[in-house]
Amino acid sequence: MEVEKFFAAGYGGSKRFTQQDVPTANATGFTAAADDYMERGIDLNEQLIKNKPATYFMRVTGNSMTGASIHDGDIVIVDRSIKPTNGKIVIAVINGEMLIRRLEKTMNKIRLIPETPKLSPIDVSEFDDCKIWGVVTYIIRPLG
Repeated sequence: MEVEKFFAAGYGGSKRFTQQDVPTANATGFTAAADDYMERGIDLNEQLIKNKPATYFMRVTGNSMTGASIHDGDIVIVDRSIKPTNGKIVIAVINGEMLIRRLEKTMNKIRLIPETPKLSPIDVSEFDDCKIWGVVTYIIRPLG
């Protein structure tokens, strides 16, 4: 057993396929001129996920981030490999409670800012158990 294959991610992407690998059917015997320029479909894993082992999906519950267009029931893509910097939307666990908030870092102070006037910001003190689980990179929401 090869170690690389044993620890590899479950999805390998579709970049290994070329246009010649995609079968085409032609009942008339003549190919369309556009077939010479046909490309493979869009792979959302390749488009939305930069670091597969460090990325996960979460469903949002609550309306604390409606000002950032993140609503109840949306799915967010979270990347743990991105450094949580000032202004980024993060998934944080503070004193055992998981939250999605905008991170505000100033000097030695950290605040978790909601994007709704109904909630107040959370000032993280040195006595709080606070961990940042990742940075939100994309939002997935059904239309209609």
